[in-house]
Amino acid sequence: MTPEPANDLQERPTGRWYFGWNIVAAATVLTLLTVGMRLGIGPLFLPMTQDLGFSRTLLAGIVAVGMFSYGIAMPVAGYLVGRIGTRPVLLSGAALVVIATLWTVSARTPSGVLLSFGVLMSIGLAFTSPIALTPVISRWFTRQRGMALFFLSTGSMAGIAVMTPALALALEHFSWQATLLGFAAIFCALTVPVALWVIRDSAPLHTDLRPEQIAAARAAPAPAPDTAGIMAAVRTAPFMIVTLGLFACGFSMNLLGTHGMPMLMDHGFDAATSSFGIGLIGLVAIFSTLVLGRLSDRLPRKYILATIYCVRGLGFFALTVVGTHVELYATAAIGGIVWAGSIALSSAILADVYGVRRVGVLYGLAYLGHQLGATLSSWLGGWGYETFGTHWVAFGSSGVLLLLAAAISLRLPRKGGAVGAGVPLNPAMAAQGG
Repeated sequence: MTPEPANDLQERPTGRWYFGWNIVAAATVLTLLTVGMRLGIGPLFLPMTQDLGFSRTLLAGIVAVGMFSYGIAMPVAGYLVGRIGTRPVLLSGAALVVIATLWTVSARTPSGVLLSFGVLMSIGLAFTSPIALTPVISRWFTRQRGMALFFLSTGSMAGIAVMTPALALALEHFSWQATLLGFAAIFCALTVPVALWVIRDSAPLHTDLRPEQIAAARAAPAPAPDTAGIMAAVRTAPFMIVTLGLFACGFSMNLLGTHGMPMLMDHGFDAATSSFGIGLIGLVAIFSTLVLGRLSDRLPRKYILATIYCVRGLGFFALTVVGTHVELYATAAIGGIVWAGSIALSSAILADVYGVRRVGVLYGLAYLGHQLGATLSSWLGGWGYETFGTHWVAFGSSGVLLLLAAAISLRLPRKGGAVGAGVPLNPAMAAQGG
């Protein structure tokens, strides 16, 4: 059943705390755990290969299948959120994560680990991922949509900053099985209360608009009926550009999360230094999202997105050649400034261009490109090192892809401008700039 739309009785009284920020805060914490587990599993990589007797290529292949499953499940999650609401999707995801964890810790064969850790856990995490949370946040925010969605990126970066060293610390005292069980317990304890008592699909009639913006929205002509449809939208240039950019984003983020720590250890850094270096990227990004989020509601989003991809691409080349602690931490700190935001900006651009009603499904489909990139980098990181004895194959490819993503992002429409793609901006949204 489709969630009930907002109505006049839900119009927000002015001067009061806006409940939408409670939803953003809860979604940010869930994103920390979800993305932190999918993109911060580097500390688990070597302990799992050693305990299970798997090669790096084998476990990298399992992680790659997991990333692909994560991507396939995301448009399903977006569709289900639109059909039955956010709450049941989150609860289903939490249940799947618990079941998958119990199965993973008892599995000893490649097929068992593949189905449990690779497939089932990925589906559960997809159901509690930013894809499931973006529609409700987009529905609750108009004026500050960019800022609100950037907080999801803050959660993603906090996931890398917190989960990578946290998992590394836990593995110093516990087995990888006990570490996974602890994660599942914390994950369920947070997801269930958030789903039951914080998430609300019905937003106030005028969301977070100011009184003068509400008046402008009321005076604007009614939007034309939406007849383009999802399949027509995915054939337009903005959707394709966003998807290709997310492919590069997924390739780079998962490569760093899965193979970044092993790469640094292969280059002579110890486990603590390597985990802190990776975590520092996410730590810096937590604060940079606050600035980028404000800029995204004031400047054309495509220029910010292109800058993020460009600097991130250069950072991958630098990370591969660092040789001292100072070089590592300096590269991580600079890279962290632009590490966040590409996902938030992509979802905001999709909402700008195609409207909030379709953003859940379209973002899920575009994010499939992100996970295809993550799938490829998961496999290439392990295979490339074992085959050629160098991490340059995977990390160099990531730098090139990010620079290409920066170039094509400049062809996206400006926020609030003509899209030139056959699908107009929502008039009320265009009236207030995005």
